[in-house]
Amino acid sequence: MSKRILYWLQNDLRIDDNPILSGLATEQCALDIVFVINPHWFKNNNYQHKPYGVHKQQFLMQSLYELQQELIERGQTLHVLEGEPVSVLKQRIAEQHIDEVVCSEFVGTYEQRQLARLKAHCPHVIFKTTQQDTLFQQSDLPFDLDELPKSFTPFRKMVEAINIPITISALPTGLLPQPITLCAANPIELNEHTNYNNAVMHGGLKSAQTHLNQYFSGLLPSTYKITRNELDGFSNTTKFSSWLAFGCVSARQVYKAIEAYEHNQITNESTYWIKFELLWREYFKWHALKAGKSLFSFKGQKQTKPLTTFMPNRFAAWCNGSTPYPLVNAIMNELNETGYISNRSRQIAASCLVNELGLDWRYGAAYFEQQLIDYDVAANWGNWQYIAGVGVDPRGGRHFNIEKQTLQSDPHAVYTNKWQGNKNTSTQLDNINEVDWPI
Repeated sequence: MSKRILYWLQNDLRIDDNPILSGLATEQCALDIVFVINPHWFKNNNYQHKPYGVHKQQFLMQSLYELQQELIERGQTLHVLEGEPVSVLKQRIAEQHIDEVVCSEFVGTYEQRQLARLKAHCPHVIFKTTQQDTLFQQSDLPFDLDELPKSFTPFRKMVEAINIPITISALPTGLLPQPITLCAANPIELNEHTNYNNAVMHGGLKSAQTHLNQYFSGLLPSTYKITRNELDGFSNTTKFSSWLAFGCVSARQVYKAIEAYEHNQITNESTYWIKFELLWREYFKWHALKAGKSLFSFKGQKQTKPLTTFMPNRFAAWCNGSTPYPLVNAIMNELNETGYISNRSRQIAASCLVNELGLDWRYGAAYFEQQLIDYDVAANWGNWQYIAGVGVDPRGGRHFNIEKQTLQSDPHAVYTNKWQGNKNTSTQLDNINEVDWPI
């Protein structure tokens, strides 16, 4: 009797450069590919926000649909189940007589705990994890995880110095191992989900590949460093982050596409800067793994807590785009309507919450988790700690002067007017001392 293997999908919703699938393709086994939708994703957490907002949920369903279609073409299927993941998978393992569970290696402590609980419930099952969400394997790094540099720059210099080779995992052509069952009930029905007027981008592995090809087919990569800090415009940044967050494309695929562009077109500061941003993403992944639960702690990586608190009226004004700052309001309006804002917009909004409004940074991080399509646990919480002064920033936090940012980024109020930043501007908040720290 052949082995019965369950592949538990999470943020690896792709076929290409998927080492787990590549390994399974040559296995003599019956394969059960499962994705579990957790009802808690759509319920309020400790910060009174849902891990999944409507934009993020839509992108997920589109991504699952495109993956399902690709798996069907390869003789497999995707089973989308609903429920608390440990309970659902424990039952699935028993019912399908699973011998082995394979999944991506997680950087988030919550996901690590889930896997540990599942292992405890299934002591006779073999569990195998593979790092699929990073550029490098942990064994490639020129230091132990405990010795990860405390800030990004020394990390970047160390990994660039040794020039770690980045390889793409090739999936053999032909069919995947036979599915364990084709008739299991899916409580979540997958369809194309195309009727969504506010969508900035469409989820899925094919959509990711289409965007990757389009982006590197013209001159956009050669001007990235010049345009990356603009507040508005689809082509000003790469927009890979959403597909990376769900694993519709891998960081390695993006990196290889940059290298191909540099080889065939041009190598300049902008093409390097895309790699630079991928290294920032990489650093936050390893930092999250090392930081553990302190990634979510109020005092973060520091010894003392920030001098901020939580005031519901101020926080609601920030979330709803009704602060005294029109540019911040416009940013939050765009976020709420589309599920996406630029990197500079995120920095400005986060700085406003921490510095102008004097609020607990964790509530802002939780709201971004709910609203952003491209939410990534390591980058989101790591960046919020960075802004709040409790993270990996050697300068101890960043304060973006809103007046200066408005003059630099939106001098004619084009962006502010587009996203109605003046519509609900409030003057009712109590006075808050502002710190002039221009960036």
